Amino acid sequence: METSIFGLRTAANREDQVVDYLISKLQRDSNSSIITVIRPHGMRGYIFIEATSKLDAEITLQGVPYSRGLLPQEIPYPEIEHMLEQVKVEMNIKKNDIVEIISGPFKRENAKVIRINKQKEDIVVELLEAAVPIPITVKMDAVKVIRREESDEE
Repeated sequence: METSIFGLRTAANREDQVVDYLISKLQRDSNSSIITVIRPHGMRGYIFIEATSKLDAEITLQGVPYSRGLLPQEIPYPEIEHMLEQVKVEMNIKKNDIVEIISGPFKRENAKVIRINKQKEDIVVELLEAAVPIPITVKMDAVKVIRREESDEE
């Protein structure tokens, strides 16, 4: 079966929502022509789709929120190959760790890790200096561990 790679325009900063919706739609529809959904890290406003044909992909993508349509040309594999190489760094963050937020609106704030979502690479933290503990979701690469709980010691 011959497949092609197409670029799908999305609303900026909504790539994750498009991918999540698309994957859940594909799990419900076993007859879909979309084979792979690729969301390159750091690329805003676009995701890539591997499908058997452009027409079938357009039909499947109808009604997907935040999607803005397929690009007119198919994308050659060598053009996106560097985005597909998996450079996975094992994050050494555990529940109850004390972390410092290193980017975003809460930069330089210390927080305690409450929950970890490894699939989405998100963690839920509570700021230590806050009067009322409010859970905040941040990306794993937006924090660094500054103190561990004593349970790691042997």
